[in-house]
Amino acid sequence: MTAIKVVAFGGGHGLSASLRALRRCAPDLELDITAVVTVGDDGGSSGRLRAERGALPPGDLRQALVALAAERPATRRSAELFQHRFTGGGDRPSGEDPLAGHAVGNLVLLGLMEQLGDPVAALDHAGAMLGAIGRVLPMSCQQIGIEARVRGTDPARPDAVQTVRGQHAVAVTQGRVESVRLTPSGPQACREAVVAVGEADWLIFGPGSWYTSVIPHLLVPELAAAIVASPARRLVTLNLATEQETLGLSVADHLAALRWYLPELRVDLVLADGKAVGDPEPVDRAAESLGARLVLAPVAVQDGSPRHDPDALGAALVPVLGADR
Repeated sequence: MTAIKVVAFGGGHGLSASLRALRRCAPDLELDITAVVTVGDDGGSSGRLRAERGALPPGDLRQALVALAAERPATRRSAELFQHRFTGGGDRPSGEDPLAGHAVGNLVLLGLMEQLGDPVAALDHAGAMLGAIGRVLPMSCQQIGIEARVRGTDPARPDAVQTVRGQHAVAVTQGRVESVRLTPSGPQACREAVVAVGEADWLIFGPGSWYTSVIPHLLVPELAAAIVASPARRLVTLNLATEQETLGLSVADHLAALRWYLPELRVDLVLADGKAVGDPEPVDRAAESLGARLVLAPVAVQDGSPRHDPDALGAALVPVLGADR
C-alpha cells in the first residue's frame, strides 16, 4: 500500500504540533509528510538574521524540522542542539552579545542557505542531519513581509484604521485586524511546494496563528491556485483559543476568514476540540459553508492550557486520514 501524501501548512508552534501529531499516526498509517512553512517572521533571532544577512527567517523552518526529527539517540541530540538558544556570555550584557538570543538551528540553516545558495537544498540537508520523517519547504523562497489594516490601535481614536507592518507587530497588535496582505503582493511560490500540493492526498491547514501563519499561504497566487486545483482532500484544524491577532473573531469567524481570502477554497473536514468550540451549531454552519463536515475530538493537553496534545491530535487524525484506505 502506498503512503498517504499529506501537506501541512502553517508556522511556529501550531505547525509543530500538527507535524508531531502526524508522526504519531504511525504505525496505524504510513504517511509521506511535507510541511509548507510561512516565511514572514521578522521578530527575535529570525528577524535579526533576516535584517542582517538578507536570509529567509529560519525560526519556523527550524521548528518544523525538529518536529519531524527521528527519535533516535543521535538525531535526538541533534534536535536538542538545533533548539539550543544562546544566552549572554562573559561580562557583556546580553544586548551586546552577537550570539545572545540566537538558536543554534537558525545559524545552521543560515550557514547552509549561504553555502548551498538554495533554501530548499539547505532544508533538505538539515532534514537529513536530523533524520527528518518528512520534508520541510518554505511557501516562498523570497523575502516576504506581512501587513495588516488594524482598527483601534490608538485608544484615543478607536475607530481609526492604521497599517501595521511586520509579522511580529501584527501578532501582538492591540487593535482588531480587519485584513492582511503580503509584501510584495503576489510573491512567487516555492516550486517544490506547488508540486507537493498537486500530488497530495490531504492538505491540512492549522492550527496556528490565523493571520500570520495560516492565511499567508492563501495569499501566494501560485500556491493558492495549486490548493484550489489539487485533487487532495482538505482538513482544517481549529485553534483552542483566540490569539491576540484574532481578538474579536469567533471560532466560526476563523473559518469564514479562510473563504474570504480564497473564495474558491473547499474543505472536506473541520477538526476541533469540543470544549474549545462550545456551542457547535455556528461552527457547524461555517464548516458547511466551506463544504465541510465538523468533527469534534478531545485534542487539547490535559492541564487546561490552550495547546494541542500531539498524541491526542494524532489519535483523532488516524480515522480521518485513513478513512478511504
